Amino acid sequence: MEPAVDLTTLPVPAQKIVDPAGPAPLRQMAAKGLAPGLRPGDALTVLVLLAEGADAAIASTAQATLESIPAPLLNGALGGPLPAGVLDVIAPRYGKDTAIAERILQHASIAAHTVAAMAKVASEAVCELIATNEERLLKHPEIIENLYLNKRTRMSTADRVLELAVRHGLELKIPAYEQAAAAIRGELIAEPSEEPTFDDTQFDDAKEIAKEVSLAEGADTHQVNEETGIEEVVADMRPLHAIWAELRAPAKIRLLQIAAMEDEEGERLRFDAKALRLLGVRDANPLVAVTAIKSPGTSESEVARITTLRNIHEDVLRAIALNRDWTRHYQVKLNLVANPRTPFAFASQWIPHLRENDLKSIARSKDVSGAVANIAKQRLNRKNK
Repeated sequence: MEPAVDLTTLPVPAQKIVDPAGPAPLRQMAAKGLAPGLRPGDALTVLVLLAEGADAAIASTAQATLESIPAPLLNGALGGPLPAGVLDVIAPRYGKDTAIAERILQHASIAAHTVAAMAKVASEAVCELIATNEERLLKHPEIIENLYLNKRTRMSTADRVLELAVRHGLELKIPAYEQAAAAIRGELIAEPSEEPTFDDTQFDDAKEIAKEVSLAEGADTHQVNEETGIEEVVADMRPLHAIWAELRAPAKIRLLQIAAMEDEEGERLRFDAKALRLLGVRDANPLVAVTAIKSPGTSESEVARITTLRNIHEDVLRAIALNRDWTRHYQVKLNLVANPRTPFAFASQWIPHLRENDLKSIARSKDVSGAVANIAKQRLNRKNK
């Protein structure tokens, strides 16, 4: 088998380990995931190369190590640069581990064929992660094919990625694709009607109510009831919230999008886009919620407020964490770490950026996960040494 990487890109100590003429004890130690002096990324690369090597005994040991890579080695390696070939080898092994799979899928070096291989064996949760990157799906239809044929993929997710392919005119190599595509098109392209439908009327009513809403600077659509501790819609927002709750998801998404649009005369539509966004990010449908956070005009102060909420979908927090403009701000990073709904891969990455007092608060917090609290404690211990 060809090596997963160009050997000349490795540091000299790593090249000596993978050299068939190198010291056998050193190679055997590296096959167990132990390579003192090497960075985690280089140590993992060496492990992958040994697993593919000609020495059967060492390859067997390395293969066994790859099936259960030591956590410090894996976490350290995924936090830095890695050759695409290394990710190609390890990714399918973590197709059922949501936390690790999320980090692999976000790695800058990952190749499309690696994601496609992962999609074949992924768990339901990892299939959901793969399906969220629509740009990658459109560029590499084989990922859609593998998601569709993976029995662990939710039916709703399979429908969604298939609809994405149909809308963009992709041709997929899946059984009965022509029939499946025809059925999807039948849902996408409704028969024209001279009379307004119920959805049309409801959407127009929502627009009119939205025009009557005005949210003061710094205000929110919800407030916490001091007696119950439950978040409730404020009185002025109840009419809008009532009709919002009845809208179909596509209508909510469209309303969010047009709220910040300009009409044909160049005048801003008279919607309070902020109020709609604050309703939208709390929506139970993650598609609606993510649309809300990504809608034009979302301010840094809104983002800081939204990252404190406990009743929003983790996809919203993921979208915020992936936005470099927003995560430049310390308060957003702190809020992401402190929010128990933030995916661990993102919460953990901002811990090194926190001030000591905030680290102490996170370490003591009962709201964050034990894993996040432990990392904060470890960071504090290193600071105090």
